Amino acid sequence: MASLRGGPLTGLALLFVNLLLMVLLLPGAHGAAAAGTGKSKISAVFVFGDSIVDPGNNNNRLTEARADFPPYGQDFPGGVPTGRFSNGKVPGDMFASRLGIKELLPPYIGSDLQLSDLLTGVVFASGGSGYDPLTSIPATATSSTGQLELFLDYKEKLKAVVGEEEMARVISEGIYFTVMGANDLANNYFTIPLRRHQYDLPSYVAFLVSSAVNFTMKLNEMGAKRIGFIGIPPIGCCPSQRELGSRECEPMRNQAAQLFNSEITKEINRLNAEQSVPGSKFAYIDIYYNLLDLIQQPSLYGFKEVTEGCCGSTVLNAAIFIKNHPACPNVYDYIFWDSFHPTEKAYRIVVDKCIQQNMQYLM
Repeated sequence: MASLRGGPLTGLALLFVNLLLMVLLLPGAHGAAAAGTGKSKISAVFVFGDSIVDPGNNNNRLTEARADFPPYGQDFPGGVPTGRFSNGKVPGDMFASRLGIKELLPPYIGSDLQLSDLLTGVVFASGGSGYDPLTSIPATATSSTGQLELFLDYKEKLKAVVGEEEMARVISEGIYFTVMGANDLANNYFTIPLRRHQYDLPSYVAFLVSSAVNFTMKLNEMGAKRIGFIGIPPIGCCPSQRELGSRECEPMRNQAAQLFNSEITKEINRLNAEQSVPGSKFAYIDIYYNLLDLIQQPSLYGFKEVTEGCCGSTVLNAAIFIKNHPACPNVYDYIFWDSFHPTEKAYRIVVDKCIQQNMQYLM
């Protein structure tokens, strides 16, 4: 029998093995997913913010801003209340899924994180937080500064497991989202007198914009190169923020959100022009008009109820105040789950719109 050693089959096999090894050893070949455009690799998704994106970081905190009990999570896989402030998944999960990273984006605090979780992204957001350091105090939430400290802790933890080079790759190839500002207006400026004594509304918004820019620049300096800045939603249309019994959105809160979004857009354009950290990309992501479109044209998106929350409509119909309370039987008809947070269905429509409109600016 003729020997196969050194024959054509062996040569092809060796070529295949060598090519496979080259692919596996390419920087970023593992743990990275290509976005739908194929323009740029994404290693991980990281999210900072408030209860819009908190997936359970507040679960073990002594705070009213928790959601780790029914009826929250009734439509989450397995019907589990994880700490997400909705009936199911929240925007962080949806961004990670649409970008091809993973289906659920876990909280950094209090969860049994695996190496695969660390390599593909986590959430540092805390329900009740804001850009204003005062905002997080009544809610005993993790402040925006505290969330940056958690990110630093994350980097050290990842470096200890995979080394400096791999940690740097994950950080530099990641996409970052920051989602704050709603609590600063709704639960701080318009609720607590202190800031209103210190600032008129335009001055307070200018203070918030400055704080948000400082947060973004610090995150950029810590290695984040692609940052999606999600604006403030139309908070005056939340059930708890409308005037009692009114079908109309509260105009002052919406005007404040619009002013913030307008000013932060200018600042993001400036950051892109200055490029303090070479290779950085910043994008403003509009949640305001995308959510407002659902509210103004509900039937177009399959909704029937705009002004009421599925779990109630007062300031006491959210977070710990609705623990174990029954929800409405027809959640898919509702834009809002509780008196402040949208349903999974509403979030999914808004996130899909945001990705279609803005993600090319981060790729």
